[in-house]
Amino acid sequence: MGIISWIILGVVAGFIGSKIVNKSGQGMIMDIVLGIVGAIVGGVIFSAFGASGVTGLNIWSLIVAVIGSVVVLWAYHQISGKRTP
Repeated sequence: MGIISWIILGVVAGFIGSKIVNKSGQGMIMDIVLGIVGAIVGGVIFSAFGASGVTGLNIWSLIVAVIGSVVVLWAYHQISGKRTP
């Protein structure tokens, strides 16, 4: 996957993950960063269970990235001390 694909996937996954975790975004840059990190984390989690991780810019990769993004956002809120409203 190219860098543009990772950014697009990161934006979408970060936005959706932010809405799931705390109903408001972290800001565009933080959503992108956490979404890309979430895609990587989701890929690692899914690979650990024997499923394929991020395979490109498709629905399966988006699902994996959103799940990873939710995990990363939850961990981010636990570490930073920010609570969900």
